[in-house]
Amino acid sequence: MAKLSTDELLDAFKDMTLLELSAFVKQFEETFEVTAAAPVAVAAAGPAAAAAPAEEEKDEFTVVLEGAGEKKIQVIKVVREVVSGLGLKEAKELVESAPKALLENVAKDVADAAKEKLEAAGAKISLK
Repeated sequence: MAKLSTDELLDAFKDMTLLELSAFVKQFEETFEVTAAAPVAVAAAGPAAAAAPAEEEKDEFTVVLEGAGEKKIQVIKVVREVVSGLGLKEAKELVESAPKALLENVAKDVADAAKEKLEAAGAKISLK
């Protein structure tokens, strides 16, 4: 059997469907008693370290109420302001069940505004 170059192998793989490639990888792993996923995991460790700074640039945040603090009534009033559609009872239950997400997947400016209002009322807030 003639030995194929790397370019020839790549050309052969380009002509295969994903199912055929998957079957090939399984057979390769069984034949040589290796796992193709291990090199991928090692290679993924490098980009994962680079992904950390990208998290700072995310555009959706979750506002989490960590605690009501000493001014619970004030916090309940502000929670009703920040979270639309809440009645007094629902807002009270939400504040008492802290830590609890108040707003999910909101823009940074909305999250910052809600955080400022709630912290001014005495609540402990975190953005995730």
